Amino acid sequence: MSTMETSVIELPVVASGPACCPSGLGAPIDRATAEELAALLKAVADPARLQMLAWIRAQEGCESCVCDITEAVGLSQATVSHHLKKLVDAGILARSKRGYWTWYSVVPSRLGELAAVLV
Repeated sequence: MSTMETSVIELPVVASGPACCPSGLGAPIDRATAEELAALLKAVADPARLQMLAWIRAQEGCESCVCDITEAVGLSQATVSHHLKKLVDAGILARSKRGYWTWYSVVPSRLGELAAVLV
């Protein structure tokens, strides 16, 4: 099975801006973009998801097998799978099937959008 893709709206973030707000959202946003941003923020607004994201980000190639994530965070496989699905649906992680196991990897552009909004 190949990597599954999630459709997401590209957020209007800038790396540099006026002195009052040197980065982040670079222009007013419409309702659809606001909803997309809210979904992105909501996806990471959970301690377990942040822990999982940090774990995956710290691994070689920014990817990890679900079996390793489950062990690392000390949660049941069902709970971990639920949280990983939320991160995939938000476009923060991508998933691919390798034999019996599912591997998750960071989507750098989406993580970059999240970082730019928060800076």
